[in-house]
Formats: sequence, structure tokens, C-alpha cells
Amino acid sequence: MNEAATIDSGSTAWMLASSAMVLLMVPGLALFYGGMVRRKNVLTTMMMSFVAMAIIGVQWVLIGYGLAFGQSLGGWLGWSSELWGLAGLPHTRLYADKAIPELVFVMFQGKFAIITPALISGAVAERMKFRSYVIFILLWATFIYCPLAHWVWASEGWLCKLGVLDFAGGTVVHIAAGISALVLALLLGPRRDVQRGQPVLPNNLVLTLTGAGLLWFGWFGFNAGSAVAVEHPVAGGVAGLAFTTTQSAAAAAGLMWMLVERWHHGKMTSLGLASGIVAGLVAVTPAAGHIHPWAALVLGALASLVCYWAVQLKSKLGYDDSLDAFGVHGVGGILGALLTGVFCFTPVAGALSGDFTQLGKQAIGVLVALVFAGLGTLVLGLLLKWTVGLRTTEAAEREGLDLHVHGERGYHFDQT
Repeated sequence: MNEAATIDSGSTAWMLASSAMVLLMVPGLALFYGGMVRRKNVLTTMMMSFVAMAIIGVQWVLIGYGLAFGQSLGGWLGWSSELWGLAGLPHTRLYADKAIPELVFVMFQGKFAIITPALISGAVAERMKFRSYVIFILLWATFIYCPLAHWVWASEGWLCKLGVLDFAGGTVVHIAAGISALVLALLLGPRRDVQRGQPVLPNNLVLTLTGAGLLWFGWFGFNAGSAVAVEHPVAGGVAGLAFTTTQSAAAAAGLMWMLVERWHHGKMTSLGLASGIVAGLVAVTPAAGHIHPWAALVLGALASLVCYWAVQLKSKLGYDDSLDAFGVHGVGGILGALLTGVFCFTPVAGALSGDFTQLGKQAIGVLVALVFAGLGTLVLGLLLKWTVGLRTTEAAEREGLDLHVHGERGYHFDQT
């Protein structure tokens, strides 16, 4: 880390913009999720995304960045006293060998840390205690997200040194959040007022479509901004590649989901299009800077096919993942991480050509994320269940969490 080197203004500007775009994904996620629940729970569902900006935003500055990117303790965890509260990090210091201030990298990675636990809320919407959720995401970010981020993204992390490729968070973000969402949904049990297999009608698909659009826009910062980890200058060839593959996968996935819906149910729905777009974005996240645009088209189409059927299986298996957090983020993340090992070529130093060797490394990364995040969530969930409780009361669930938790309603259309 060199304080005397010159800051590259173009690279810094791109990373600042990317950081803001990733943060915009959190309100996008809130709209996406909020539109899919029932009217009585829209505010609480959106708050579960927004509150992460406050809770994890503080945690990341105080201890999160140091745990994830501090001096490595044997490749397992970061630990740098100068990074606690960022007190010992001068604003002039550059990040590694990149020509951007480290504080910019801190903020960029902090937005990833914010949105990841927020993704989990999609599985527990309409029935988890808000207080318990707040405690859970703080513990989850500290004990699960930060160590996993260190393993995969820190230069001395053991999975990074093994050669596992995760360009922008397929393993660290989507697989970890997806499997955690499934475990937490199983611990909570199904919603009391939703019959098995009975669809829940969204309260406002306009919100969901708007959220999907904001997620698509923000994902360009999510993926193309992650080129900071693999090349200099940041706004160069790999960033452009990641931008292109992100667009390609999302478009192909949205189209494929509509076609499958038309074949399966006879209609193309707005919710299906939104779900397909997100499935493609999830799947391309670990691969964005490692694959060709044509491979991104294939990856996006496959993601829609696999995630579509994963969502259909939910009712058959009998678990209540309210907004398909596991079916889209977990399954899409697993598929994307594995296919990164099949389609990757060598746009950056250290990336291997797609073959069975790299596929094996990707499989190790997937398995580690599933086991670590799944078991960690089980422990945290049981701890909260035995102490403050995980689930809201039957009366509160029936009345709706908006009034019970916040004393507010999302809509007042029936009042003059």
C-alpha cells in the first residue's frame, strides 16, 4: 500500500460511481421484495432491506472491513488494529497496487456487505420478528459474511490462493445468502395464513418491476466495478467485459423465463420477466470478468431454466421461501459459480481456462460456502430462537407486520 503513488482520477471516479450504483441496489431490492408481499406487510418487508444500510453500514466501518480485508491470520480472517473504525487508515493511502484510495475500496466492498444479508429477508418476509432480524443480520455479517469474504477475495485468503474464481460475489454473496435464507425459512416454518401450494398475490407489481430495473442498473456497478480486484487501471478492458456479460446474461435470462412461462402456463407475466432478469444477474456475478459475451448468453438462459424449476419445486417440497430467495439467489449462484469453471478464459492474470480442473476448484468453493453459511445460520438462528425468539405472534401475523411493528400502513387508498 503506497501513500506516495499517484491517484488515478478516472479509476477513482469509476469506483465512486460503482459504489453508489451498488448502494442503489438496496432500495431496488426493497421495491422488488416489497411489491411481492401482501399489502399489510409491504413496509416491514422494505424496511428489512433499508435497515441493512444502517446496521451493516456501521458494522463495516467499525469492524467489518478489518475482518474481511485486514492482515490475514493464516488465510482465515483479517485482523488489523489500524482498521478498527478505520482510525488508522489515512485518506491518502492507495488500495494494494491499484491507483485508487483505499477508502474508496472500503466503501465499495461495504455496499456488498450491506446488500448480502438483505437478500435473506426475502425468505422470511411476513413472519419474522423485526428485532430478531436486525440482530441476525448483524451477527451474520460479522461471523459468516466477513470470514467468507476474506477466504475468497483477500489475496491471502485460503480459497483465493486455491484458485477459486468469484469475480463479484456468486459465492460470497448469492450462495451464502441463498442457503442462509433456506435454513432460516425452515427454522421459522411456513406462514400461518398461507395454505401449502396456495399462491400469494403480490400487492404491487409496479414496485417489483421498478425494483428489478434498479437492480439491473446497479448490477453494472456490482460487476464492472469489481474489476478493481483484477486489473489496473480499473476502468479498462475487464471492466468493459464484465459490463457486457452482465447485460448479456440478464437479457437472455429475462427472455428465457418469459418463453418458459408461455410454454408452461400459456402467459408471459411481468413477475416472471423480473424474476428471470434477477436470475441471470445472479448467475453471471461470479463469472462476469472471466467469460465471453456469448457464454454469458448461454449462462443467462440456463439460469432461467434452472431457477424457474427450482421455484416450482418449492410448493412440492413444502417449504415457505416467501420470495424465492433460495430458488433464485442460492440456485442461481451455485449454477453461475460452477459454470464459471466451464466457460472461463484468461482475461486476467491468474484465471485458468475452463476445464475440469477449474470446475473442481469452483465446486470446492460452492461446497464450502454452502456448508459454512448453512451451518452458521443454523447456529445463529437457533440461538435467537432460544433467546429473543424468531417468529412474530399469530395475532401480529394476521394483522400484518406494518401496523404491529411500525404503527404505519404502506397504503391509505381507502381513506379520504
